[in-house]
Amino acid sequence: MKLAVDSETREDLILDAADRLLARYGYKKMTVEDVANEAGIGKGTVYLHFRSKEEVVLSHVDRIVRRLLEQLEAIAADSDTAAGRVREMLLLRVMFRFDAVQHYTQSISEVLRDLRSGLLDRRQRHFDREAKVLAAVLKEGDRSGELRCSDPLPTARVLIVATNSLLPFSLSTAELGKRRDVEAHATRIAELLVGGLRRN
Repeated sequence: MKLAVDSETREDLILDAADRLLARYGYKKMTVEDVANEAGIGKGTVYLHFRSKEEVVLSHVDRIVRRLLEQLEAIAADSDTAAGRVREMLLLRVMFRFDAVQHYTQSISEVLRDLRSGLLDRRQRHFDREAKVLAAVLKEGDRSGELRCSDPLPTARVLIVATNSLLPFSLSTAELGKRRDVEAHATRIAELLVGGLRRN
């Protein structure tokens, strides 16, 4: 059991190091040796956990989304109203990503330009997972009569697309603005979207 914990800890060290280097240099200039040095481990240790620099970085992105999904699922399981949970989930999906990359000086698209095809494929899978969690709450809200949503999954996908404009993909967090401004915009968008789903 101790070995698994140590392995997981080393993977987190590697992914944390990759995050700092992505913010500093971007993907293209970062090397596996840089990641190892930043993590305080040997280069071979990085390769014990990840096959390539690309896998390190894509695993870092996956970890961010995995942590986001855990929080979205916790909100979905909450006892708040369906409308309240959907609003909170939409706000969280924007702010969680904003906070995860606020130390980056470039947009995610610029930082990860050389990984575009792998990143786009993963991004769509991540959005699909988020949509499924949202759809479950929309379905519950429709059944209870609180929300008007006959097609929960397509509606959830539209909610994802509608809030994507505030994600730091094509703009850096600096270009998106101050955190409180992004949060205010995300809150307003979430309120408008949820308002359109309410029955009354």
